[in-house]
Amino acid sequence: MIRSILTVSTGTLASRLLGFARDAMVAALLGAGPVADAFLVAFQLVNVIRRLLTEGALNAALIPAWLRIQTTRGAVAATAFAGRVLGTISVALIVATILIGFAMPLVIAMLAPGFVGQPTLQLAVENARLMLPYLAFAGPVTVMMGLLNAQQRFALTAFSPLLFNIALIAVMTLLLVWRQEPDTAAMAMAATVGVAGLLQLLMLILRKSGGNLATPLRLSLDGEMRGFFRKALPGMVANSGPQLLIVTGAIIASTTPAAVSWLYFANRLIELPLGIVGTAMGAVLVPALTRAVRSDDHAAIAQAESRGLELAIGLALPATLGLMILSHLIVQCLFQHGAFSASDTISTAGALIWLALGLPAQVLVKALSPAFFAREDTTTPLLATLIGLVIATISALVLNRPFGASGIAAAIALAAWGSAIFLIVRSAAAFGFSPDHDARRRLPIIVLSSLAMGGLLWLAAHIALPWTAQAHTLVRASLLGLLIVGGLAIYAALLTLTGAVRWAEVRGALKRSPAAG
Repeated sequence: MIRSILTVSTGTLASRLLGFARDAMVAALLGAGPVADAFLVAFQLVNVIRRLLTEGALNAALIPAWLRIQTTRGAVAATAFAGRVLGTISVALIVATILIGFAMPLVIAMLAPGFVGQPTLQLAVENARLMLPYLAFAGPVTVMMGLLNAQQRFALTAFSPLLFNIALIAVMTLLLVWRQEPDTAAMAMAATVGVAGLLQLLMLILRKSGGNLATPLRLSLDGEMRGFFRKALPGMVANSGPQLLIVTGAIIASTTPAAVSWLYFANRLIELPLGIVGTAMGAVLVPALTRAVRSDDHAAIAQAESRGLELAIGLALPATLGLMILSHLIVQCLFQHGAFSASDTISTAGALIWLALGLPAQVLVKALSPAFFAREDTTTPLLATLIGLVIATISALVLNRPFGASGIAAAIALAAWGSAIFLIVRSAAAFGFSPDHDARRRLPIIVLSSLAMGGLLWLAAHIALPWTAQAHTLVRASLLGLLIVGGLAIYAALLTLTGAVRWAEVRGALKRSPAAG
């Protein structure tokens, strides 16, 4: 499991780092004004639908169902089932793409009510329509990636999303060289989104990855398919909780100029650790727990759940502290270029601090949900997501007027904790989940080591940051890199000295694990 999570996390890290480069270029090209708000609302619409399908979301229903059929009825039946899923989802998304394209003015008005009556609304509609073809390609890509994960072939599914960011970065590089106006640049970037989806699909087809696991392709709405989709749709919504929370925040933020952009860029920084940990949890824990549950192996279930919880807290907590302490410097180094101003940096950094408070909760949700998905229970994680959305909506409406984007970010963090607490209570009641002996020993050490690292990092930043007020960007970036590396080194040293991590055991586990490619 360590090796598989490492494979998925490495691919996700590479994708997120390219995403930072992409977003830095978006900030430089569009700034944080009306054009940026229009583009980012359109991009969030497509991105949320993409997340509903990809990044482990469909795994919640597809992998347990596919493994159950393979175990009980054989490989031929499992392949035929996958072919019907692939054909049905592909047709459904093509139809949905056409319908959403016609209804786009209404969709954008619902997502950004503050745009109604403003030129920004038409800009967002045009951008979103150019992006929509991506959705038609996302369906087959998602099913093929889910089948590969079910076969414990994680490498290609982890690295194929890089094509999405590579295509956008290539186009934006040309736009920066040609010095295009922001509205023209936004249109070109929106059109590239659809091309990026096609590239990802072609990569999987040319490698013949997943195709032999889903044949023949066929549209089907029989009883088995209807049962599958009754479980798949709640699971897809439940697994996209973080994206739905940020969309809820953006809807309310659309009434404040530039607030959508500030929230978007702050959330992008949250998505780095969330993607590295959360996506890996979804891709690896679901098949591991499904096999353990089907074989009624209680030791394997406890082992997988406990290690997942340790990894979630051990990676999310230090990331939270680092993002809060270094928020201004991180935003300044990544985004304060071109049209993105110093005041935009202050507002984005403020939102980042509050969003970071919810990061451990969002990762806990990603770590706890697979225990329900493995038991083919997608309703409970869905309820957790819905509870979070209700909390986010009410809290954001209350906090938006006095605190703006930072208040909405605080509401999102509060909602994430509401979802996490609900899942903790439900998991204890449903199947008596409790961390094993090793986890109970290591978790307090992990928390204390994270807090100690955070204290030392705050002290170092408090001493160093005043010297960077008028420094060159390269100097700031070097200092940021030094502080991050120093914090990681301190954290690793504390975990080693306290015995929470024995690196020889980790290396041994990696060598013993089966190949994850």
